[in-house]
Amino acid sequence: METKTEIPAEPGGKVVKTDEEWKKELTPEQYRILREAGTERANGEVYKEFKHQGKGTYHCAGCNALLFSSDQKFDSGCGWPSFYDPAKAENVTLKRDTTLGMTRIEVICAKCEGHLGHVFEGEGFDTPTDKRFCINGGGLIYVPAKEAAKEEKPVKDEKSAAKPEEK
Repeated sequence: METKTEIPAEPGGKVVKTDEEWKKELTPEQYRILREAGTERANGEVYKEFKHQGKGTYHCAGCNALLFSSDQKFDSGCGWPSFYDPAKAENVTLKRDTTLGMTRIEVICAKCEGHLGHVFEGEGFDTPTDKRFCINGGGLIYVPAKEAAKEEKPVKDEKSAAKPEEK
């Protein structure tokens, strides 16, 4: 999962690009997830990274739209990043998905139509919505909250910061 220190500018409207433009701008894994509705490996490095991320926001790697927040993040134990609700509902579209011989609800970025994952309801999680947005972390950009970013910065060595003695 890509990490940025600053909140990226969100798109004002729909983001429409050719396949070639997407391939130039996205990593091969981001392209596979967002443009080809791929799924990353369960319990992979991205998930391990996600589990250790603190407060912050999650944006679409395709267009920078705000999608989720650590405020709605929870550990469902499924092997993929989980949220119980989007941070900005108008940036998320839900669509019936009947691939793989089953019916699921696909989660799509409303701005660039990138595939994000699926949402499941009624699984009994102790969350306000009883929903699990099961999201591919490889299609997200994580931006740590400013307070968290300050805490993660290395402490400066006071000796090296001191003024040299005058002669």
